[in-house]
Amino acid sequence: MIQHPAILALTIASLLTALMLIYAGWYGTRILDKWDLHSGSELQLELERRTYLISVILSYVLLFQIVSLFLYIFTADNLHSQFTGAMCAAGVLAVNSYGYPVLILKIVNCLLAGVWLIINHVDTRGYDYPLIKAKYGLLNILVPLVILEVIFQFVYFYNLKPDVITSCCGSLFSSDKHSMGGQIAGLPNGPMQLAFFGSMAATMLSGCYFYFKGRGSYLFSILSGLTFIIAAASLVSFICLYFYELPSHHCPFCILQKEYGYVGYPLYATLLGGAISGLGTGALTPFTNRASLARVLPAIQRRLTAVTLILYLLFTLIVSWRMLSTSFRLTG
Repeated sequence: MIQHPAILALTIASLLTALMLIYAGWYGTRILDKWDLHSGSELQLELERRTYLISVILSYVLLFQIVSLFLYIFTADNLHSQFTGAMCAAGVLAVNSYGYPVLILKIVNCLLAGVWLIINHVDTRGYDYPLIKAKYGLLNILVPLVILEVIFQFVYFYNLKPDVITSCCGSLFSSDKHSMGGQIAGLPNGPMQLAFFGSMAATMLSGCYFYFKGRGSYLFSILSGLTFIIAAASLVSFICLYFYELPSHHCPFCILQKEYGYVGYPLYATLLGGAISGLGTGALTPFTNRASLARVLPAIQRRLTAVTLILYLLFTLIVSWRMLSTSFRLTG
């Protein structure tokens, strides 16, 4: 199935992304080793010119890296009709052992790519490249992860065989199944609802405190990341049940389909966007003492905090609206 148009397009685009990241990572290693802003050498001038080019390239490449997460899920969902047993992306990703590892890698790389873009934006606001080593240090972590993702993605698509009978989402995310999806689906509803709304409230309070007082950025960033994990688990544990109005349907992918108004896309977009902004706020905190960023960094951190609060609030409102508007109720 590697010749399927959607698969072919995603594979080629991911390969180009990896190649450009390798190119940027190679120069990033040279910059980390040879960068000296006080030097007027030819090498330093070359590195300064090169970093402008790399920043422009990576701004587009990493933006695609973020979007590719949604394209990957969308492609898997569109292929479900070609596999016996699959009802949505869940079954397609389970056709072989690489589907879900690719999904996890894409989520991790999406978060890292977003944080890198934030750091790069702030770096361009300083006159002395204040975050040059920080952003290329992060890039050197991101590059091998993206390469691994591209390799796994190719192997996954290459080994998609239409004659394979796969599992449906009801089986994969059954609370009786001894798998990660089954264990998350089996988490008790009451404690998970308490954890979800409690973590959201804690993040909102810490974000407001940092926004108005300028203190507690690390706490806010940690809570943002923790809330992302709890919310993702809550989607499988109890949130999806309210959209399906079925007590046993825990699939986090069916809500991406037309029957449910594609509500999964705004849910996942707001959750990922909020996590990226929240993590980015904390990632910038160590550089608040840089003279060239003294005037711009606090305002950027406050804007990132506001973005996180708005997106997490939207996520919570969508979930709360569905829980209150449906007659379906969970007990126990």
